[in-house]
Formats: sequence, C-alpha cells, structure tokens
Amino acid sequence: MLLARAVEARYRGTVAARRVTVVTGPRQSGKTTLVRAQLGDGTFRSLDDQATLNSALADPAGFLALGTKPLVVDEIQRAGEPLVRAIKLNVDRDPAPGQFVLTGSSNFLTVPTISESLAGRAGFIEVWPFTQGEITGSPDRFIDRALYGADAFVTYRPGGLGRRELLERICSGGYPEVQRLPARERPGWFRDYIATTIGRDVVELSGIRKVAEMGQLLRLFAARTGCELVMQGIIDDAPLERQAVYDHRAWLETIHLLTTVPAWSRNLTRRVKRHPKIFITDPGLAAWLLGKTPDALEDPTDPATGQLVETFVFAELRRQLTWAATEVSMYHWQDRAGAEVDIVLEAADGRIAGLEIKSGQTAKPEWFRWLGQMRDALGDKFKVGVALYTGDQILPFGDRLLAVPISALWEL
Repeated sequence: MLLARAVEARYRGTVAARRVTVVTGPRQSGKTTLVRAQLGDGTFRSLDDQATLNSALADPAGFLALGTKPLVVDEIQRAGEPLVRAIKLNVDRDPAPGQFVLTGSSNFLTVPTISESLAGRAGFIEVWPFTQGEITGSPDRFIDRALYGADAFVTYRPGGLGRRELLERICSGGYPEVQRLPARERPGWFRDYIATTIGRDVVELSGIRKVAEMGQLLRLFAARTGCELVMQGIIDDAPLERQAVYDHRAWLETIHLLTTVPAWSRNLTRRVKRHPKIFITDPGLAAWLLGKTPDALEDPTDPATGQLVETFVFAELRRQLTWAATEVSMYHWQDRAGAEVDIVLEAADGRIAGLEIKSGQTAKPEWFRWLGQMRDALGDKFKVGVALYTGDQILPFGDRLLAVPISALWEL
C-alpha cells in the first residue's frame, strides 16, 4: 500500500503554476513514486533506461517534443546540460505552466557540468524519506503549531511513546524500503545504498574515482552529526588532502547524504559563533554509519545517543519544512560563552521558536537556561521555547517554556 506524502498538495500546486517543476531528494526517498502517482495523463520517461537516455542525448529537442504534458523526465542529471538547455528553450518559447517535471537524486542544477539554473522558470519540491507522521498517518504540523505559540500545546495529550520505541524509530530512519524490511536486513540495505549512491551518482557527475575514501569521509561526518562543524578536525582525521575534503563534502551534500544548519544571530550577544551544525540527513543511515543499534543506544553513557536523538529531531523538522504553511528557516545558536539553543525556527515575519533536544527521560530546569535568555532578549517575537525529550509528559517550566515529548513532532 502506498503511503500518502505530505508534500503532495504542494507538488500539485507547483505543477499547476510553474512551467517546470524540479523534484529533488535522496535516492530511494520516493520521488519517482510521487510523480507517477500524480501523473494523470502526462508522460513519464526514465533516463535510467539506456535506450531512453540514448534518445535524450542524441536528440534533446525531439525527445521533449513527443508525449503529452506534463512530461516527467526521471533522473535528469544523467542527460546533463544539453537536455536542460533544450528545456529552457522550450519554456522560453511557450510560458504555459505544467510542461515539464524533472526529478533528480542529486541537486543536479548545482553541479559544475550544468550551467543552466532554470531561474525564474522552475518551482522546486524536495522529497525526503518518510516522516514519522507519514508512516503513522499523523498530521506532521509541529512547525506551524509551535510558531503559533505556547497555547498550541494546551490541549496536547502525548501518545505515550516509550524510549525504546523511539530508539527503534531512530535506527530505522525514514527510507521507504527500510520500513518494509526486518531489522536484521537493514544493515545490508544501508551498506548497499551507500555503495550505490556514492559509486554511481558521484562518479557519474564528478568523475571522482576514490569512492572508498568518500565513504570513510562520510563516517567521519557521521561521528559529528548534530555537532558544530569544524572542518579542521575532519581534515586532520581524513585520508585525503585538505582541498579534497572540501570537494568531497560538497558532493556528499549534492547527493543529499549530508547537510548543514547555519548559525543564527539576532545580536543576542556579541560573541556568537558562526560555524554551522552538520547532520547526516537520515537518522537510520547515521545510526548504521556509527554501528549503533537500539540496544547500544539504551546505554545512558553512550555519547552517540544524544547525537542520534538530535539527528532524528532535525530530520523530522527538515522534512516538515517542505510543506509547512508558514515560511520558515531553521538555524542553531551558540556563543563562545557556552550559551546554546539546538534549533531555532524563524518565520518570515520574525516569529521565533527555540528548541532544545534532550535524550533524557526526566525534564530538568537547567534545560531552559538559554531558552529563557532568548525569550527575554526577543520579547513578543519569541513564541515558545520547547525542550523535546524522551519522557512522556508535557510540563511547564516558566513563561512560554515547556518540556514536551519528542512524539509531539508528529502528534501535535
């Protein structure tokens, strides 16, 4: 049975309004399934099929002229610049919406071999692995509700998710295929996924051949998931030269295995840090890269538990951003004096929600020290400060400050 995707409405709206719709996201996240399910009377062509790819490379204009609209071109990065340029020429001649849907397992419009950006012509949709709400059929509206303010939590009743179940959800992540596999088969799936994704996409787009080193580099980033990114530490540990580390990191971001959250500043202090945080984009993949299971993460002394809980929360929020009704940007905040808020959600109109992410089951007043500082500095723009934790109660800790179970991400 196909699960409904929360981004479907935004996808349909974009196809109806824009000449070109570009659908990006990691391999095996459900992009092709989504566009096929929404195809209607359109035409679908996959460049994974060699004959279809040969046609697109030999005669881009003819390839685009055949078939009903919208014409879906799946894995378009395989055809490169000539086909993207032909699409641009088509939509410049005819500005009608709904002509082309392009899917790619990489952020293909940013690769050096493609100079056309389709700026002003394309709308962009990101399709990520499932959220917990998509898996369970829950609404996934935490971002919109949190930015409404603390009153959004008044009637919330936690569903009683246990810590063990949360750890199991972290280790399974959100890739659709992984949800169908028994736990013993998942390590093999992640291993094959990384080998295929790096071995095919990076080699195809960049010509880089040292894929083993890129896999090692990904593990170094996984060891720092949820942490401030200091590149010198990666460079010191990596089996690559300095520039190669930067180049490989860029490719890992291009194929959606790695991402960063920028630092936020509203002049709360003059000593704010500017380093981004680094995250593996799926918590199940991060757990596999670190060799962690739910049993291992139950050890309260394992530092990976806190990192993976934060990675899990980040991934849920990052995916919700793609369909949130509110235009929201996500940041982290940290200064040199030790003040830190794990995630800052900022709406376009300036409203702020601050989130601390804790792996503990017992809420503590000290969790709210920096959230309180942020509240006092921002005044009415600060809507709520939430400590998301592994307990099962929602508890107040002061004006607009709440301890909330992590399951609120999909239950609220």
